[in-house]
Amino acid sequence: MATTDDLFKNIISHAKEYGFIFPSSEIYDGLSAVYDYGQYGVELKKNLRDYWWKAMVQTNPDIVGIDAAIFMHPTTWKASGHVDAFNDPLIDNKDSKKRYRADVLIEEHVAKIEDKIRKEVEKAAKRFENFDEAMFLSTNARVLEYRQQADKINARFKEALEGGNLTEVRQIIIDLEIVCPVSGSRNWTEVRQFNLMFSTQLGSVTDDAATIYLRPETAQGIFVNFLNVQKTGRMKIPFGIAQTGKAFRNEIVARQFIFRMREFEQMEMQYFVKPGTEMEWYNHWKEKRFNWHLSLGLGAERYRFHDHLKLAHYANAACDIEFRFPFGFKELEGIHSRTDFDLSNHEKYSGKKLRYFDTEQNTSYIPYVVETSIGLDRLFLAVLSTAYNEETLNDGSQRTVLNIPPFLAPIKCAVLPLLKKDGLPEVAQNIFNTLRFSYQCHYDEKDAIGKRYRRNDAIGTPFCITVDHQTLTDNTVTLRHRDSMEQQRIGIKELKAILDKELALENILAKL
Repeated sequence: MATTDDLFKNIISHAKEYGFIFPSSEIYDGLSAVYDYGQYGVELKKNLRDYWWKAMVQTNPDIVGIDAAIFMHPTTWKASGHVDAFNDPLIDNKDSKKRYRADVLIEEHVAKIEDKIRKEVEKAAKRFENFDEAMFLSTNARVLEYRQQADKINARFKEALEGGNLTEVRQIIIDLEIVCPVSGSRNWTEVRQFNLMFSTQLGSVTDDAATIYLRPETAQGIFVNFLNVQKTGRMKIPFGIAQTGKAFRNEIVARQFIFRMREFEQMEMQYFVKPGTEMEWYNHWKEKRFNWHLSLGLGAERYRFHDHLKLAHYANAACDIEFRFPFGFKELEGIHSRTDFDLSNHEKYSGKKLRYFDTEQNTSYIPYVVETSIGLDRLFLAVLSTAYNEETLNDGSQRTVLNIPPFLAPIKCAVLPLLKKDGLPEVAQNIFNTLRFSYQCHYDEKDAIGKRYRRNDAIGTPFCITVDHQTLTDNTVTLRHRDSMEQQRIGIKELKAILDKELALENILAKL
């Protein structure tokens, strides 16, 4: 039986072998924590982005989209707090010379305790027929001991972070006897803060060039355009502005494949509300975003909420929607109540009024903001790691299949002539040419039909259409379903209607 580490390695290997993700600049030995999306990866990524956009912008009349520039005036990042406060606490192991995020070391230690609780629950659930999980969690001595340990660590850690006490953060690591995964030693340096922004020069002459930054998040482009959008769109509060785009962070501890990268893509929405109503909207968007994730069909048990121990400098409430990746529960999307911090600071630093005039109350105010922010690359990894399956079939053979939800699959259908003769390719090409204007389709006539089925299973193609000799006599084809491998005989004229029904987004979006 493969371990979790083996499974994750297999997923990474599969992603490269089948054209989803390649190491960047691989012919030059690559660039750490930077990746390129291949021919199937770029389609899956586009489908995820489009689905988010449809659910966020197209189906919400009070939300509009923009595309702000990556380069912004450097004062933007002073006003946002990134110049002074966008830091990670880092610690080095003196023996291995490896660097780690101190907060991640502690959080992973707590996660191991949480795993112990989960295993105790699973064992008890198998032993007792009418198992009451809530009762078990509140009465079992071992579970209560684990819970107390985790709560004590979290409370101490939260106090240290909020007080900026890096010495105490190091002491927590020492007291918990956390070891370096490489050296196995506890020979730690002091904890230091490291700013994550990439800087570059704007200007043709080095001496006269101004220092600017690659944006570490897409949100600030929304805030500086707040009035532009509000006035030109005649938007009334509450309303939202959405954006997708690249962001850049100089992650020192970049790892876990595309989970933490230096160049990544965000999908963010800032919802502007009347002060005093922010918690109502914060809870609204928590529920709405969670339901959106459930609509992907990856399984409710893979998600959970995690409230922040330490609030960011701009927030009065914050939580993460965490996803169970092969390496454990990690942040997938953040929901934050940002108060009026951003617009107030941009008003202060720019000298321009960034206020909303409420015609009903005949007063102006700086709106509060509720943010939803999801990493597109992390979402990609969530889908890929959930969809990846190694199956043993009834005949003893093996297949690797990506059970990607059909509406997200990079290739929706493959058209396959059984043989490369007898007029079968010509009929198959006609079908392909008809469907490719509606769907991303694939045509393949190389190798035996079984091998072609396996190739399409491996890239997640939900439907294969096989043209054989019977097609020439009755205009029917075989439609093969990826997940069940069932085959049905249908008329060529029926294909489009069946695929439209199977791949329709309307019913999914209507439930959000």
